[in-house]
Amino acid sequence: MKRFFAIALTLLLTTGLTLSTANAAKREKFGSDPRSAEAKRVKFKPSEGKIRWKMVMPWSKGLLFYDIAAHFADSVRLASAGRLDIKPFSAGELVPAMQSFDAVAKGSAQVGHDWPGYWKGKNEAFVAFASVPFGLDGEGYNIWLYEKGGIEQMQDLYGQFGLYALPGGQLGQEMGLFSNKRATKMEDFKGMRLRTPGWFMDIMNNLGASVSPLPGGEVYLALERGVIDAAEFSSPAINYPMGFDEITKYAIQPGVHQPGIQCALFFNQKAWDELPEDLKWIVKIAAAETQAWSYNWINALNAEAINMFKEKVELVKMDKDTLIEFRKVAKTYLDSVKEKHPDVKKALDSQEAFIEEYSVWREARSGATPWPYETYISGQITE
Repeated sequence: MKRFFAIALTLLLTTGLTLSTANAAKREKFGSDPRSAEAKRVKFKPSEGKIRWKMVMPWSKGLLFYDIAAHFADSVRLASAGRLDIKPFSAGELVPAMQSFDAVAKGSAQVGHDWPGYWKGKNEAFVAFASVPFGLDGEGYNIWLYEKGGIEQMQDLYGQFGLYALPGGQLGQEMGLFSNKRATKMEDFKGMRLRTPGWFMDIMNNLGASVSPLPGGEVYLALERGVIDAAEFSSPAINYPMGFDEITKYAIQPGVHQPGIQCALFFNQKAWDELPEDLKWIVKIAAAETQAWSYNWINALNAEAINMFKEKVELVKMDKDTLIEFRKVAKTYLDSVKEKHPDVKKALDSQEAFIEEYSVWREARSGATPWPYETYISGQITE
């Protein structure tokens, strides 16, 4: 009898394994790298000669944005052994800051680095590739751009102006408002005089604030003299050298206006087309490396900077109801922008579809946030 049961169990397990293997065999490999086939049979040879390009940007050398642009140029120079030498020029050295886009389009320079939202006057959709209030965070931008068609949309948009574009730096979430008025509820923002640009400026005006898009260089003086009550500019590491904590009492968090700061590299289309194939690959890979490196670099610096900010200002968090109301107002505004601008609708619809798809995984994985031990066991398990 024991022998009978042993044989039966063996047959059952064998049959189950066979059925399981058969069912699994019906599924194809999950995911693939489309570049793999092209890399197996390289049809071009290393180019000869040396090419020199100029890169312009809206950044001064004192901003970390400049360092990100320079990092890309360094990566290209290193990987090409100097065959493609891209020289970065800070704002005003070759062209004024806000003329860098046109300079590259016209061919006065071959490369530009930017925060795409600066060009909203040319097409409102550029803001979608820079940062969207309550929109994609750093992780979201990386996935959407590289895996969900975002790069193709970016290239279509820049292509309207004779440019070829690549993602060129992801700096994560910005800080919120440096303020001399404590604000945690919706009514606290009514009548507040703020500095913020772009779509968030319109959203805050709709909430009853009085907003001015002052240039970054004027923010400190405006805060110091009381011309404005509060201002946002960028991430902790970029804000710290600007000294806002010396003249304000609070830093109102989180930075819902820019959950992810996305930068871009853009190239004169004719110059790009004439670039040898091997150097094009070096540029593409160097751009992707810059995108990944900048996120890690800036967030490591952010962790240091926010701790230094805590020594002088109080970090104030908006309450949950305020954040929900902000989200509602932002959606109403963004929907109105989508109605007026087809390119905005195309980009935001694509981003929102990704956010919806990704939400299942985001929820499934929640609860494993790597907080310090005491923080976690006190009950704070999600970010």
